[in-house]
Amino acid sequence: MKKLAGWFAGVAVVAVATLGVALGADEEKVAIDKLPKAVVDAIKARFAGAELKAAEKETEGGKTVYDVEIKYKGANYEVAVTPEGKITGYEKQIDAKDMPSAASKALEDKYPKATIKLVEEVYKVEGREDKFEYYEVALVTADKKKVEAHVAKDGKILKAKEEKKKE
Repeated sequence: MKKLAGWFAGVAVVAVATLGVALGADEEKVAIDKLPKAVVDAIKARFAGAELKAAEKETEGGKTVYDVEIKYKGANYEVAVTPEGKITGYEKQIDAKDMPSAASKALEDKYPKATIKLVEEVYKVEGREDKFEYYEVALVTADKKKVEAHVAKDGKILKAKEEKKKE
């Protein structure tokens, strides 16, 4: 009986490990010096003088994109770039106090006494135009739940997702 229980435990460990690899298969870390030249050139052209910090290669819906973390003019950014060098969007980290009051108030009303951990301005790039989409806010509620909220400048909460506890 003990051998059978041990075998089941072993199978469970292998299954969890395989599932983890399968789920993470669409995202992989990439060394900065291994990024395609077109990706690096696009970032350097758009964010002149930026320091490239880290990168990941993701595949979503059959399309590959590189998410590159940079430091630009004192701020942290994450830039999404296609392998051909087209910047499709980016997120810029800002201080919570720099959000419009309507956005701050909406979060305060929905999540009283929450602690804001991170705020990013999310932009979509269309041609040569950067279009502000929303604020992405990571916060911890008063009852210790982790939430990611997308908030418009006018304070409308577009999306709020509670992080599930890992079991």
